[in-house]
Amino acid sequence: MIKITKETLSIKKEVKKELTANGEKYIYYSLERLTTLGYINVKKLPFSLKIWLESILRNAESGEDGKKQLEALANWPSERDSSQELPFYPGRVLLHDTTGLPALVDLAAMRDALKTRDKNPLHLNPKLPVDLVIDHSLIVESFGNKDALNKNEQREFRKNYERYQFLKWAKNSFQNLTIVPPSSGIMHQINMEYLSTLVIKKKKGDVNLLYPDTLVGTDSHTTMVNGMGIVAWGVGGIEGEAAILEKPVFMNIPKVLGVKLTNKLPAGTTSTDLALTLTNVLRKYDVVGKIVEFFGPGVQHLSVPDRATISNMVPEYGATMGYFPVDKETLAYMDLIGHREEEIKLMEEYYRLQGMYRENSMMEPSYEEILEFNLEEVVPSLAGPKRPQDKVNLNQCKEEFNHILTEPINNGGYGLSSQELKTESVTSMGTLKHGSVVLAAITSCTNTSNPDVMIAAGLVAKKAVDLGVKKKEFVKSSITPGSRVVADYLENAGLNNYLEKLGFYVSGYGCATCIGNSGSLPPEIEKAIKENQLVVSGVLSGNRNFEGRVHPLIKANYLGSPPIVVMYALAGTMNINLMVDPIAYSSEKAPIYFHDLWPSAEEVEAIKNTFLTQDLFKARYKDILTHNKEWNLIESEDSHLFKWDSKSTYIQKPPFVNQRPQADSYVFHKGRALLFLGDSVTTDHVSPSGAIGMSTPAGEFLLERGVSPGNFNSYPSRRGNHEVMVRGGFANVRLRNKLVPEKTGGYTIFFPTNEVMSVYAAAMQYQEKNTDLIVIAGKEYGTGSSRDWGAKAPKLLGVKAIIAESYERIHRSNLIGMGILPLQFLESDSAAGLGLNGSEIFTLKESMQDIQANSQVEVRVEGNKINSFTVKVRLDNKIELDYFKAGGIMNKVLEEIEERV
Repeated sequence: MIKITKETLSIKKEVKKELTANGEKYIYYSLERLTTLGYINVKKLPFSLKIWLESILRNAESGEDGKKQLEALANWPSERDSSQELPFYPGRVLLHDTTGLPALVDLAAMRDALKTRDKNPLHLNPKLPVDLVIDHSLIVESFGNKDALNKNEQREFRKNYERYQFLKWAKNSFQNLTIVPPSSGIMHQINMEYLSTLVIKKKKGDVNLLYPDTLVGTDSHTTMVNGMGIVAWGVGGIEGEAAILEKPVFMNIPKVLGVKLTNKLPAGTTSTDLALTLTNVLRKYDVVGKIVEFFGPGVQHLSVPDRATISNMVPEYGATMGYFPVDKETLAYMDLIGHREEEIKLMEEYYRLQGMYRENSMMEPSYEEILEFNLEEVVPSLAGPKRPQDKVNLNQCKEEFNHILTEPINNGGYGLSSQELKTESVTSMGTLKHGSVVLAAITSCTNTSNPDVMIAAGLVAKKAVDLGVKKKEFVKSSITPGSRVVADYLENAGLNNYLEKLGFYVSGYGCATCIGNSGSLPPEIEKAIKENQLVVSGVLSGNRNFEGRVHPLIKANYLGSPPIVVMYALAGTMNINLMVDPIAYSSEKAPIYFHDLWPSAEEVEAIKNTFLTQDLFKARYKDILTHNKEWNLIESEDSHLFKWDSKSTYIQKPPFVNQRPQADSYVFHKGRALLFLGDSVTTDHVSPSGAIGMSTPAGEFLLERGVSPGNFNSYPSRRGNHEVMVRGGFANVRLRNKLVPEKTGGYTIFFPTNEVMSVYAAAMQYQEKNTDLIVIAGKEYGTGSSRDWGAKAPKLLGVKAIIAESYERIHRSNLIGMGILPLQFLESDSAAGLGLNGSEIFTLKESMQDIQANSQVEVRVEGNKINSFTVKVRLDNKIELDYFKAGGIMNKVLEEIEERV
C-alpha cells in the first residue's frame, strides 16, 4: 500500500480539480484523482465513507495527524483501527427548539464574555450555516374538531412566548442562523423537503468550492436524510455547539454493514412495514455503532420517502447511519421538491465525478459484512407494545397482546390475573377494557413524509365513511404532519374531509405525539383508566413507543403505518386480528373487513400522480420563514448582546464561561461521591426531563417565583434557565443511588452530617464547603438520547469527574465539552471489585497540567482498605485534551478568538 509521503496540503493541491457548470467554475477535491496517487481502495469504499473521506481530504491540515487521518479512510478497510477517531467536518448544523435554544443561550453568554474581555462580541457567530426548526413545543390538547389546530397553536405561543422571543433575538443577532417558525412542520421532514441541497456551493476567496451536503443535528433522527444520499447523524447538544463553531466532530472508524436488498415489496405492504421489519432484524444483528449501507437490486424499487422511513429509524436499530447512495430516484425527488433543472444536473455531474452516484451496473463496494434481505418477505406489521424493535406480524397482534397481558411483569408483561382480565369500565364514550385503543395518532416525520402511506390513510377513511363506519368515541385521534405540503395534497385530493369525519383533524404541525406531547385524554377516560388500572393502548405512526413516553396512562403503545392507525381507531381495541376479524360494521350492520378498506397500489398511485406536484412544494416553501403571522409579530431587542431579564423563569445567563483552570490545580482533591450508580445509567436518569413536580427542587424554585403549577411546563421547555435545570439533575424518579439504597429518585447522602437529602441540596452544601465531587458508575454510563444537560447539570452541581466502567460515545464527548473529566476503571476493575462503597474520600494524584490523552492516572483513597487504584483517562485525542484543559469547549473557543483578534 502506497503511503502519503508528502505534506498533506501538497496532496490536496494534486487532487484539486475544476468543474464548469451553468457558466460557473467550481473547484472540488477529486477522489478519482486520489486513486491515481495509489489509493486504489478508494474506488471500492462504501458510498458513505467516500463522502466522509472527501470531508477529511478537503479540510486536512499538514503534518502527521492530517496524514494519518487521510490514510485511515483512504486505505480502508485494510488499516481500519476501531480505536482510532477521525474528524468529520459537516457542511451545516440542524437544531430544534428544545436542544437549539440552550445552544444559542450559550452563544449569547459567550458574546457577553468577549465584551468583558474587551473584545468585539460580533467576532462570535455560527461559523457554519445553522437551521433551527421550532417543532418540539406543540402539544395536542385540542383534537377532533376544526378549531383544534388554532387552539393548539395559540396555547403553544402562550406557554412558550419567552422562549420564542429569545429565538427571535438570536435570529436577528447572529449571522448564519435561520429559524423556521412554529407550525411549519418537523425538522427532519423540512430538512428533506426544503433545507437539503445534495451539494454545497461555498465562496472561498475568489473560488467557488463544491462539496457534498452533509450535516449533524441535535436530534437522533437526523439520519432521515440518509435516505436521500446525505451523510448525517445525530450528536449531543454540546457536540452540536462545537460543530456550530466549526469544530470537527470526532468518531471512531465504524464497521460498515452492507444490507443487500432483493426483489420488491409485495402488494398490501408499506414502507412502514419494511422499516419495522428491518429495525427488528438489524437490532438482532447488532449494528450498534456501525454504518448500515443499503445496496442491491431491491434499492431501485424504493422511493426516496420509502428510504427515508428506513433511515429515520436508525436510532431504533442502533446504527450510526442507514445510508442510501444518491441515484436517479434521488434526483427525481430533488425535482419534485422544486430544485431547478440546472441544479440537478450539477448534483448528478458532481456525484458521478466523485464515484458517489449509484447505478445498478456498478461494482459492489467492499463491505466488511453483508446481510441479505428479501423485500418480498415483508408482511403487514406493528411494533410494540414497549419497544420499536419488537415487531409483531399484524395477523398475530391479537394473540401476542393477550399473551403479554398475563405474562409476569419481570418477563416484560403486565401480570394480569384471569379475574383482572375481566375488568371493564362503562363510560359515556363507550366501554373501556384492557386493550382498548384510546389514542390513534397519525404523527411523526417517520411516516408523514411518505405520501404513499398518507394517501393510503385517506383512502381507508374514505372507504370507511362510504360504508357508514365511525371511529370509536373513546379514541383520541389526531394528525400532526411533518410539513404543510401533506395537508395540501390531502385537501386537494378531497381525502381530508373523510379523515375529519373519522375525527382525524389536523391538530398541529410538529413532533407532538411521537415525542410524548400527546396532551390529555378526556377526563372521563383518564379517570376510568386510573380507577380500574386498565392496560389501554395507543397506536401511532411514530418511531418510539417506550412505556410512559407516549402518554403516562397508556401502557401499551404500538407503531404502525398511517392506514393501520385509522383501522385501529375504527376497531377501538388491540383484541382483534385485523387481517381476519370484522373491523367494524356498516350502517346496514354488515361486517367490514381489512380487504374492504385497504386501497390498492394503483389507487394510491393515481392520486399521488395527480395531486402531489412540484407546485405544492414551491408554494409552501417560498414563504416558509415568514408565513407565521404570530411569529412575525414577536418583538425583540435590536442588539448584539442579549438583555437578560433576572425575573425570567425561561431564559437566564448561564455560568458556563469561566477562566481556564489553573495548570497546577487538582482535578479533584479530597473529593466526595455525589452518587454511586450501577450499570446502564441513561441520560434520562441524569438530565432533567419530563414534567416538573411541585415538591421537587425545581418545582419549589418556580413556586417561589410566583409560577403556578399549571404553568410549570416541562424541563425541556425550560432548558434556557440553568437554575431550573440544575435542580432537575439526577432527579429521575427511577434513579437508583447505591448511597441511599432504601430510596429511588434524586436522593443522596451528605456525608459530613450523614443526612439523606435531594441531590441538589447536597451538592449546594458541598459547594459551600468547597468540596470537590465525583460520580462513580458502572457500565454504559450515559446511554440513551444525546442530552446536553446530561453534562451541564453535573457541571453546575460541582461534579469534577466521572469514574465509570464504560461510556456511551456522545455522552462522554459532552462531559469533556463541559470540562468534566471522564475516567474509566481498568478492564479488570470495577467499583465493586475494588471494594468501594462510595463513602470514601478521593483525590486524583495528577494535577491538571499532568493529565494526558489516553494515559493512566492514580486515584488515592481515604477511608477504605485500599489506598489507591488506577484508572484510564478517557480523553481520546489532542482536541479532547485541549477542550478539557480549557475548562470546556466554550472556554476553548473564546481563547481562540482572543488570540485571533
